[in-house]
Parts: sequence; structure tokens; C-alpha cells
Amino acid sequence: MSALAHAGGGGGHPAATGPDQAKRGSWLPYLLLLPGLLWLAIFFVAPLVQLFTVSLQSKLKGYPGYYYRDLNFHNYWSALTEFAPHFGRSLLFAGLATFFAFCLAYPLAYAMAFKAGKWRGVMMICIIAPFFTSFMLRTIAWRQILADEGPVASTLNFLHVLPGGRITETWMAVVAGLTYNFLPFMVLPIYASLERADPRVIEAGGDLYANGFTTFRTVTLPMSMPGVIAGTLLTFIPAAGDYVNAELLGSDRSTKMVGNVIESQFFKVPGGFPIAAALSFTLMALILAMVFVYIRRFGTEELL
Repeated sequence: MSALAHAGGGGGHPAATGPDQAKRGSWLPYLLLLPGLLWLAIFFVAPLVQLFTVSLQSKLKGYPGYYYRDLNFHNYWSALTEFAPHFGRSLLFAGLATFFAFCLAYPLAYAMAFKAGKWRGVMMICIIAPFFTSFMLRTIAWRQILADEGPVASTLNFLHVLPGGRITETWMAVVAGLTYNFLPFMVLPIYASLERADPRVIEAGGDLYANGFTTFRTVTLPMSMPGVIAGTLLTFIPAAGDYVNAELLGSDRSTKMVGNVIESQFFKVPGGFPIAAALSFTLMALILAMVFVYIRRFGTEELL
């Protein structure tokens, strides 16, 4: 009898504490998310709201450099009309850099995933090696490579295939710098998608008498689309807002991007804060709209 009572008592203890444990378990994921949510709220949402209020400020007449809180949406109209060429140039340069990065990254990622063998680690190190130095230093080095007396410009001039006789201070230099600096962001997601792909599925395309291009178009590329989408987004978005490459590799007027205008309005133009903030939000809205359409059109289930 005592044994049965002991067994019943032992069995009743977990049942009594079970609901409490379930309640604590239901709150645990939210507690783990709390530090990250606070970090985003303090260092991302709050500055974003503050920047939006700055974009609506109006100048205080008679007091140069002073502003008051307002709902001056004319700042956005001024940003769009006055700097429309810079917006177009930013999106164009970012699109070209994304395209060239994809053309370079896909064969490299494919070779790493299926052909590299024991050299895969070495290739991976070569891809991430640029991250070991600063973004500014990489761009300055690229400026030296593309200089008028550098090996690239000298060779192209010797072959008489370089329009204008120089590369720096042209759109070609800016796009080349963007492509180089953001290439790893294209390679790594594509490589991750291809590495997860089953090689037997690709080989099956050949067994069904499909040529190499047909196999790539119908089998390999669709399997790697999550990586392609992620890589193009990770390349296009920062490239569209970049200002370092245009500043160091471009000219004063013909290659300046929106990022250069924002930087100038914030730090060099007296009283340029509202226009700079309006430019920032306008660029963000354009990119978000393009990304939404892009994901809806080409996105996969892994990204939606």
C-alpha cells in the first residue's frame, strides 16, 4: 500500500508542475527575442523616425541654419526634381554592377560547388579575403589599378580600345569598383544554394539527352534561384546607396550617385539636413518598391 502511495505521489508531482512549465516555455521564445527587438528599436527604428521628422523640417526665416518641426513635404519634391539624374544614375550603376557580379559569380560558385574538390577551401578564402581589409582601402587599391599609368589603362591604350584614353573618373571605373567590392555577396549565396543541390538531379538531365545549356536552364538554375535572388539583393541594395566608389573612382559631375549627394547635403552644405533626409527616404522607398516587385516576380518559396 505504501509503495502504491509512493508511486502515486511521484506520478502526481510532474502533473502539478506541468502547466507552470508549459507557461514558462511559451514565454521563453519571446524572452530570447527581446534583446534583439530592443536593439532594433533603439538603434534602427528610433533613428529612422528621427530622420523622417528631419526630412519634414522647414527653415526658420531670419535664422540661417535653424529649422523648426513642420510637415514640409516639399522637401521630397525638391529632392526628386533637383536630383532625379542622381537617382537614375544610382539605380543604373547598381543594376550594371549586379549584372556583372552575377556573370562573374555564378561560374565561380558552380566551380566551387561541383568542380573544386580539395581546392574548395582555398577558393573560399580567396573570395572572403577582401573582407580582411576595409572597404575604403579596397577602393583606393582599385583606384591605383585603374589609374592612367596603371596596367589596365596602359594595356587598353596600347590596344587602342579605351574610349577617352582613361578609366578613372568614368562610369566604367565606378561600376568596376562596385562589382569588385560587392562580388562576394553574390558568390556566397549562390554557392550555398548550389552546394545543397543534389548532383544526381543535374546528371539526370544528361541521362535524358538534354544538352548542357538545357540542363542548366531547366535544372541547375532553378535549383540555385534562392541563392541568385539573395545574391542580387545583397549586391544591388548596398550598391545603389554607395558613395565611396563614385567619390574615389568617379568625377565630380558625371558619375555622382545619390549617396554622394546625401553625404554632401549632410556634411558640406549648410542647412542641407532636410533635403539629405528626404533623399535618404526617397531612395529607400524606391529600393523597397523595386525589391517587392522583384521578389514577387522571381522569388521562390524559400524567400517568401
